Amino acid sequence: MEKAKNIILSRKVVRSVLWLAGILVVVAIVLAITFKPRTNKDVVPVVPDNTVVVSVASGDTLSKILSAQGIGGTDINKIADVLKTKAGITGLRADRDKIEFMREKGPDSAVSKITVVPGPWRRVELTCDDGGIWNCNAIDIERDTRLVYRQGEILDGDSFYLAGMRADIPAGILAEVYDLLAFEMDFERDVRAGQKFSVVYEENYSDNVKIDNGAVVAVSFDALRGNVKMYRFRKADKSIGYYDPNGNGAIKSLKRTPINNAKVTSSFSTRRKHPVLGFTRAHKGVDFRAPTGTPIPSAGAGRVVARGYNRGHGNFIKIRHNGSFETLYAHMSKFAKNVKVGTTVKQGQIIGYSGSTGLSTGPHLHYEIIKDGKHVNPMTVKLPAINNLDAVNKQKFLEYRETLDKAIEELVKNPKSFIQM
Repeated sequence: MEKAKNIILSRKVVRSVLWLAGILVVVAIVLAITFKPRTNKDVVPVVPDNTVVVSVASGDTLSKILSAQGIGGTDINKIADVLKTKAGITGLRADRDKIEFMREKGPDSAVSKITVVPGPWRRVELTCDDGGIWNCNAIDIERDTRLVYRQGEILDGDSFYLAGMRADIPAGILAEVYDLLAFEMDFERDVRAGQKFSVVYEENYSDNVKIDNGAVVAVSFDALRGNVKMYRFRKADKSIGYYDPNGNGAIKSLKRTPINNAKVTSSFSTRRKHPVLGFTRAHKGVDFRAPTGTPIPSAGAGRVVARGYNRGHGNFIKIRHNGSFETLYAHMSKFAKNVKVGTTVKQGQIIGYSGSTGLSTGPHLHYEIIKDGKHVNPMTVKLPAINNLDAVNKQKFLEYRETLDKAIEELVKNPKSFIQM
């Protein structure tokens, strides 16, 4: 009888242990599912009692902030000089930079240490020795960089931006992707329901806290003319570019659509009824709807060869990019300052602002590409790359791309995971 009681008791103990273990397993699973790395919004910094943190506001200067902490004019000049010569800091940025002041002997004692924080990845510490000399120690904070994968699909009525936001791609990353794909695609005409796209980009962490996003590492888009892929690659000389799967430069000398996200209102055509003149003639460019005053960037690097006014184009600018290509921008409301005939411009530099000057029925940008003296369709012309790889770099790129593709395959299988760089 006693033996039977012991057996029953043992079984109860076993059941209790198993029940408790089950509860612990469930709790562990719930924690694993719900846990996510902290972001910088989740963290409230703990500031020691002897430290004052000043966030730089609009109108603040280094002198003004230091003076408010009881630092004299002589030391202010020394500190400014040390920051400039030793740390390369010549000014402060409102709403971004911070300055920490530490006093070892209480709030009424002299400042013993100043720390300038010009961003999340750098700290510059200043201390004053017994001889009144300010010493500078610049500290670069190590980044924990992780590759993440996001994929999306264009639905009926979608824009690329809307589909990208739905795919949880940050707005800044989307803007970069748009700029990259604009060399190959017309977002007004090439985007259709059912198209899929993916982006691999960097997220930067410090102490498991996300600080910011890094670079776009790879892009894929199922465009009408075929799948477009681009990879970010650092060459032997440390310069960085984007390349297609074969190692050819993905960044073209010209963009097909100078103004991002602008709607095409009239396409390139050899026969089009002119909306003002009323008769049929060639439309030698593409029109993009743009409210008056919309900034117009140069589609590529080059030199301004014409700037003026005529009856048809209104205010216009013409840029020569190389021996073969020129672009023309018409109906501007005004020109950008310091952009004149002979001015050298960079790709993306603002050259003027949209309007409705000349023969125009409303504000828009008329954009032309001229190749070897003949007008061509900006949406279909083959554009030259500006950063092709030599043989040595191409071989290294192909090896890198193969490794990256394997990593992306793993991210596709586990979209919520990441790869540590």
